[in-house]
Amino acid sequence: MKKKSIQSGEQGNLTRRKFVKVAAAGSAAFTILPSHTISGLGHVVPSDKLHIAAVGCGGEGAYDIDRFVNAPKKNAVISCLCDVDDRMAAPRRKEFPKAPFYHDWREMFEKESKNFDAVTVAIPDHNHAVVGLAAMQLRKHLYLQKPLTHDIYEARILTQASEKYRVVTQMGDQGNSGEGMRTLREWIEADVLGEIQKVYCWTDRPVWPQGIAWPTSRPPVPKELKWDLWLGTAQETDYIDNLVPFNWRGWWRFGTGALGDMGCHIIGPPFKLLELGYPTEVSCSASTVYSGIFEEALYPESGPVSSSIKFRYQLKNGKPLDLFWMDGGITPEFPDELDPDSNMNEIMGDWPGIGDYEGATLFIGTRGKAACGWGGRNPILLPLSRNDEVNVPKKYPRVEGDMDGHYWQFIDACIAGYGNAEVDSPFVGYAGPLTETVLMGNLLLRSFNIREKVVRQDPVYGEMEGFEFPGRYINYKWDGENMRITNFEQANQFIKREYRKGWGELKL
Repeated sequence: MKKKSIQSGEQGNLTRRKFVKVAAAGSAAFTILPSHTISGLGHVVPSDKLHIAAVGCGGEGAYDIDRFVNAPKKNAVISCLCDVDDRMAAPRRKEFPKAPFYHDWREMFEKESKNFDAVTVAIPDHNHAVVGLAAMQLRKHLYLQKPLTHDIYEARILTQASEKYRVVTQMGDQGNSGEGMRTLREWIEADVLGEIQKVYCWTDRPVWPQGIAWPTSRPPVPKELKWDLWLGTAQETDYIDNLVPFNWRGWWRFGTGALGDMGCHIIGPPFKLLELGYPTEVSCSASTVYSGIFEEALYPESGPVSSSIKFRYQLKNGKPLDLFWMDGGITPEFPDELDPDSNMNEIMGDWPGIGDYEGATLFIGTRGKAACGWGGRNPILLPLSRNDEVNVPKKYPRVEGDMDGHYWQFIDACIAGYGNAEVDSPFVGYAGPLTETVLMGNLLLRSFNIREKVVRQDPVYGEMEGFEFPGRYINYKWDGENMRITNFEQANQFIKREYRKGWGELKL
């Protein structure tokens, strides 16, 4: 049974349609007071506990909820739950029987806004931004899973919103709060690596189907799934098999592919530690699939099987730095410093004792090399003998709980209030521009499949009809501040998408 919520004035009569319209327009048509200013809500003030609304209850959402409620200070409470899939929601509803449950986050925000102080969001990428912005417009602190958004434009809006609405924000890349990130920073500042000249980032993703055609079958929607709510901002689409709860990542209309899934984790360490900012030039290559002799199959709905992307940055000292991204089984060259019989991924990207490899980062400097797993975890020096020889004192305080502390840090910062405590992945200065960089790589991969029909004269087969791909194998010039490709206009269509009718437009 749903708990009776406390309503007042216009907010109590706000329909979900009106709510989306107001939130999307950034209007001040209604005001929600922070819960610490309101008495009689039935819970202690945020100075004692943080009350959290969870949007997304399964998968990563379930993990995030668990980390919050098991914080050592026991200073977080799950006040209400939302999920569009009853199958994913069932375990959390059983765990938190007193928390009101909703299928529609808009209804939850409308009816429960006085009963929570923060929102945690772990849902498919295409709906991140609209939920996140609405939460901030209600002056709620926001923990949002990586990547922040589906589109570059959305990431910029959410970054600006976090400042405008003065809320604590944290992106779900918990490696930022780990021991490894601080160790890497200490090595770099102690000049153990010398001047960093190149960085390689790679992952085992995609571990879901990509490089495939959109299915033609039209199965019925599972009775437990609220399909229209799952679609949210995405364009009208028939349900397909094997889409939920995981394989949506491989389809551009919903997910952000291998780069979106792991890019923030793996590019994050060099982005933060080297203060990279926006890239100035980006180029890429991606796998191609053929359906016949000289007949390339085109699957623009899906990310590629594998890709390689080169980001060029201008460092603060004026020198360039190249960062290389690789996925789908592509890796850098085997380092000379390793034993030739060793597995480079296990050594540079594994989590010792767990056998968990999902990606790695390799820093190449003038005085040495360093590698780490995703999120900066388990950093090592190359050659491996240097790990016994180099002893750099710990300079930076560690976060209690290491990666789990990423969640505890957010709770404490929210209770302290905006501007009174630090978090490791705030939208401003880090998570926002990092997400833009990651999604800028996806812009290239999508531009890779832009094609134009042509007729050409083949020396063997004579006149042939075919296609040219004007977006392939060129060096894209990126104006980060203005979010534009300056030398291939067609690519700019992927900076911002149009929301489905009824879902408005994302605006501050």
